[in-house]
Amino acid sequence: MRPMKLYVPTMEAFVVEIREDCSVRLDGEDWSTPTLQERRAIIYAAREEREALNELLEILEGPPDRAK
Repeated sequence: MRPMKLYVPTMEAFVVEIREDCSVRLDGEDWSTPTLQERRAIIYAAREEREALNELLEILEGPPDRAK
C-alpha cells in the first residue's frame, strides 16, 4: 500500500496506512482494528476525498481555456 494521509474529520485523525485485514494506522499511533463506527467514518471521508480528487482531475485534464 502506498503511503496516504486521509483526514477523517469525525475522528479528528489522519489515516496514514491500511492493511488488507482492514487494520489501520493513524498518524502518531500504532496499528489497530477500527470499530464499525470508525470504519464508516473512514469510508465516508475516503469517498468525499475521491469526489474532490475526481473534480480536480476533470478541471486539470479539461481544456486549458476553461480555467479563465
